[in-house]
Parts: sequence; C-alpha cells; structure tokens
Amino acid sequence: MNITALQFGLYRDGDNNLDRVQSPVIDQAFRVSAGDDRIAFNVEDTTARPDQIHDEGARTESYDIRGGRIDGAPQVDAPHDPSSRANLARFVAHTLDAAERNGAKQTWLDLVDHGGGDGGGLESDSHHAIMSSTDMAGAIADGIAQHAAEHPEDAGRGIDGVVANQCLMSTLGFADALSGDGVKYLAASPETMLAPGAPTSVAEDIAAHTDDPAAMATAIVNDVMHTRYAMPGIGSYTPAAAMDVLDLDATKIGTMRTAVKTLDTALAAAARAGDGARLAILDDAGSVGGMVRFDQGNLPWHADRPAIALYDTFAQDTRLSNDVRNAAANASKAVGDLVLAHKESKDFAAFGGADYRDAVGPTVHFATTPGQLDPWAPKVSETHTAFYKEVGAAKLDKALLA
Repeated sequence: MNITALQFGLYRDGDNNLDRVQSPVIDQAFRVSAGDDRIAFNVEDTTARPDQIHDEGARTESYDIRGGRIDGAPQVDAPHDPSSRANLARFVAHTLDAAERNGAKQTWLDLVDHGGGDGGGLESDSHHAIMSSTDMAGAIADGIAQHAAEHPEDAGRGIDGVVANQCLMSTLGFADALSGDGVKYLAASPETMLAPGAPTSVAEDIAAHTDDPAAMATAIVNDVMHTRYAMPGIGSYTPAAAMDVLDLDATKIGTMRTAVKTLDTALAAAARAGDGARLAILDDAGSVGGMVRFDQGNLPWHADRPAIALYDTFAQDTRLSNDVRNAAANASKAVGDLVLAHKESKDFAAFGGADYRDAVGPTVHFATTPGQLDPWAPKVSETHTAFYKEVGAAKLDKALLA
C-alpha cells in the first residue's frame, strides 16, 4: 500500500460562469497524482461541462484519484448545491473519512470558485446563493464533528490546511474563523485571482514538506506566483497579484485578535475626541490602497486594506497619540507573526500594472466612507462576521463614519 503524506480534498463549484475556465485544476490533479503517489485526492466537482466521466448536463461528480487515474467507480448525482453549508460539511467529513482509510499524515481542502473576502464565496447560480465566510468555516467545523461522531476511533483528525482558490480570501476574519476550527494553515490571495487560479500542484508542495511549515509555505507561494497560464488573444498570465500562507496557530490568532481590538478601541476613542484625530485616521486609511485595484466602481473590496501596511501607517503618524501609535505597532506585529510566506507583484500587468508591494499578509475591512462599508449587503456582507464583532469594528465605523 502506498504511504499517504497528504489527503487533498478538492471541492469545485462550477455552478456559475467559472465552470470551464477553472476546470483545469481537475486536469492538474490527475497529473499531480500520476507523478506523486504520496498524494490521495478526493474530488467533488459540480459542473455542466463534458469530461471523461459524463458527456453533458449539470451534475455533481464525486471520485477519488490515485496514481493518475480514478480509483474505484465515480459517483454521478443530480447537481448538489455547492453554496450549501451542509453540502460542504458532508464533503469535509468524506475527506476525513478518506484520510483515515489512507492513513494520511495531513489533510487539506482546496476550495475552488468565486471568493469575496469576509463576504464569503462558493457561489451557486442555480440556487441564487453564496456561502458566507462564517458558514464556510462553520461547514468545516460541522464536517470535522460529523467524522468524529461516525469514527470515534479517529476523532482527533482535523483539517490541517485550506487552499482558498478564490478571490480575496486572505483576510483576518477568515483566518480567525478557520483557526477556531483547528485549521493550522490558510493559503490564499488578498486580491482578486485570475482563473484557473492556484495550481493543484500546491498539493506536491504540501506533501513534500509535511514536517517543515516554513518550507511548505514558501513552496506554495512560489508555485502560485510562478505559474503561468496562456489564453488566446491575451497571452500568458500569472493567477495572483499577491499570495500568502498564514499560520493559524490559536495562540497567535488570539494575540492578533486582542491587538486589533485594542487598536480599534483606541482609534474609536480618538475619533470621538475630536475631528483632528478622526480626519487623520481617515487620511491614513485612505492612503493605503484597498483591493480590486483594477476597478474604479463600487465593488465592496476597496475597503479590504493590507492590515500590516494600514497599521504601520497609523503607527508612524505623529498626528495620533502615542497610545494609538503603540497599539497600531503592536497590531502590525501580531498580524505579521501570522505570515509564514508571502510574495507580491510590483507591476501586475493583468490589472493595469497595479503595484502590490504593500499587500503583504492578510487584509482587514476598513472603510473610509459610508459607501465602502458594506455596499452589497445583505447578500454579500463583510461586517456580519464574528471577528468584526469581537474586535469592536462596528463601534470604530460609527465613530469614523457616522
């Protein structure tokens, strides 16, 4: 029997306009499997495209891949709702079941679809729905609990890492929520990604470095940032303007959460004390570019600012009190301690040459106008998260924007 270093659960939501353009990640899984027998894949692919299993029609295909081929009989069902928390939870439980059968050393999930930062992802056209980031993390917790209940002999197994092959998912809020599930690592971009997105070869990076998180993280980031796809009429392109791997250690996340709460409390108090500090805070935040830097419209992610750059800007502003500046420096350090590896483009051609050198690490939702606060709510909301509530961001928004 092959020794399994990694069980890699690939959950692909093709129930939208990304069905065909993100499908290469499936082909990549077969190629990776053919070259590395340490990796066991299990796939759930909701799709309407023709492939080697089925000619046409909307359906959900579920199968395992080993040795570059489908292992066992594939299951073809009527299309699932990939935006459903219960559906993702079942997939997580199935992935853990497979990890137990294979004796996998680590278990990771690859979530492939649209993403919207703390607003969530996994969008289903058929069901007119998108899964919130709270439910994405909640589904992982539900799946872990389901596996433990059905397999008490393996109750200690969890999800080691998540590859969010989705836009904008390197956020403090999503990292905080996943850490609460016991997830150890998050690989994600703080910015919009270009499909097909993160290559499935990141599974090789993980399997090769199960005992060296720093080397694993560096390999993932390099793999994503050096991958090039080709598109007729456009040429070659890389899938990400920036990429992070975050350490979700519960102690580090707790330190970060406390530091951000302390800073938000200090900023809110300063803003309430007088317009001078309030205007300085808004000026500082406005100087740190948000995400979707290619868009001049009203997309909600313009308020998703690189947290380290934002907090460093506050820390260096002599218009603010020493208490605020010290709190900002502490918050910056706490966020920086989460970043295992990162890489950014200084001139991302696909986005008009936008510069992402300041986009190190995860983003935080920090609006500078009422219109930036939550423009797509309630369907997509970046403020209805536990992290937003825990750090007192609502009070800060009121002090700055009311």
